Amino acid sequence: MSTLSFWGAAGTVTGSKYLVETDRARVLIDCGLFQGLRELRERNWQPPSFNAAAVNAVIITHAHIDHTGYLPRFVSHGFRGPVYCSRGTADLMRILLPDSARLQEEEADYRNRHQIAKHLPALPLYTEQDANAALQLLQVVPNNGQQIPITNGITAEFRSAGHILGSSQVLVRLENASVLFSGDLGKYDTPIILDPAPPPACDYLVVESTYGNRLHDVERPKEALERIIKEAAARNSVVLVPAFAVGRAQELLYLIRELEDENKIPVLPVIVDSPMAAAATRAYAGRKEEQDEDYVNALKTNPTPLRTHSMTTASSRDDSKRLNSLQGARVIISASGMMNGGRVLHHALRVLPDENAIVVFVGYQAAGTLGRRVSDGEKQVKVLGQWIPVRCQIEKIGGFSAHVDWKEEIRWLEGMPSAPKRVFITHGEPDAANAMAEHIRERFGWTVEVPQYGERFELI
Repeated sequence: MSTLSFWGAAGTVTGSKYLVETDRARVLIDCGLFQGLRELRERNWQPPSFNAAAVNAVIITHAHIDHTGYLPRFVSHGFRGPVYCSRGTADLMRILLPDSARLQEEEADYRNRHQIAKHLPALPLYTEQDANAALQLLQVVPNNGQQIPITNGITAEFRSAGHILGSSQVLVRLENASVLFSGDLGKYDTPIILDPAPPPACDYLVVESTYGNRLHDVERPKEALERIIKEAAARNSVVLVPAFAVGRAQELLYLIRELEDENKIPVLPVIVDSPMAAAATRAYAGRKEEQDEDYVNALKTNPTPLRTHSMTTASSRDDSKRLNSLQGARVIISASGMMNGGRVLHHALRVLPDENAIVVFVGYQAAGTLGRRVSDGEKQVKVLGQWIPVRCQIEKIGGFSAHVDWKEEIRWLEGMPSAPKRVFITHGEPDAANAMAEHIRERFGWTVEVPQYGERFELI
C-alpha cells in the first residue's frame, strides 16, 4: 500500500514536507522550515513526526527556506540519503542554507549579548556546520522532464515551475500510482526566468494555494516602482524594501535598472544589504538555460542587467551598520522578505518610526511575521525585543508576487492532459486553500481535498 501524508504547508504557507511511503521506500518531498506564528515555529524545534533515518531520499522542488530550511535539522536527526534537486536549486541551496544558519547564529548571539531571550543562552536551530553537512547530500538532476531513478520502485521527473531559479514541479512515479507536486508556481510573463511548464498527467496532484482567494494588483510592479522612487526622490526619503534574497531581489534590480535606462526615474543609490541576495544574483546571471527571452535580449546591450546604475552591496555586518549614517534619498533592499529575521530588522528599528521614510512590501507576508503586522497597519510593533512606533509610509506592490494567483493557477491546470483522481490543496492559509479548492471544483468538477497537518491518504 502507498500513502501520502502532510507534515507541513497544511493550513499554512510554510514548512513544506510531504511524505510518500510504499511497502519498499519512503521519500520526503521538500524539507521546509516553519515560519510566522509561534506555534508553527515551535514545530521546528520538535523531533520529526516520522523517523528521519528511515527516509530513503528527499526531493526538493526549489531552494526557498520554507521548502529547504529544515534539511540541516533533518540530517541531525539521522537522515543520510540523497537529496535530489535541479542544478539551479543546488546553486541556491549552497547559498541559502549556510546563510540561514549564520543568521540564526547571529540572532542567537545578539539575544545573548543583550539578554533579551526568554531562555538563556539562546541557541540557533542549527549551525553553519550542520548546513554544510546537509549540502554534501545533494544530487543534481535535469529540470527537463527526464525520468530519474530515486529509490526502490520510485522515479521522478522535474520540470520548470517558473517560481525562482531552478524551481521545479515534480512528478513522482510509484509502482501503482503517480503524484505531481506543483511546488510553488510562478506567474506567467515575469522577468528573467522561464514560465511554468505545462503539467504532465498524474493520478494525484498536490498544488499550492498561496493566492487561492485573491488576484494580483492591477498596478504593474514596474509602474509602482516608478511612482514610489519618484516620490522618494522628491521627498529625500529612504526607501526600505524587505525582499526575499532569491527571486524578488533580482527582479527588483532588473526593473529599477530598466527604469533608469528608460530615464523614467532618477538614479538613486541602491544598496543590497544581503550577502545572500548578492550571491543569488550571481547565480541567476550564470544559469543561462533558465533565462527568458527578454533577459537574453537585455544581455545583448548590457552585460549586467541585474545591476542598477548606482548599486552597492553591504557584504559584512560593519558595512550594514555604516548604512545608518547615510543621508538623502536611497533604496535599501534587505532580507528577509517577511521581516522575520536578518539585517532588515536593524533597518526597521530606524526606518519604521521615521515619518519621511517609505517601506515597500513586494511579497507575501505570512501570518505572525513582523512584515504582516506592519503591512496590516499596526501602529506599534516589537523589533529585536524593542517596542517601536510605526510612522513611516507603507506601500504594497502585490503584482511582484512570484506565485500565481487563483486565475493563473486555473490557467496552468487547464493544460493538464487528463483529470487526476484527487487533488490536494496545500501551501495556503485556510481561507486561501479552501477558496482554491472551490475554484477547482467549480471549473473542473475534480475531487479536491484540503489536508490537515499530519493527515494521511492512501494512493490506490
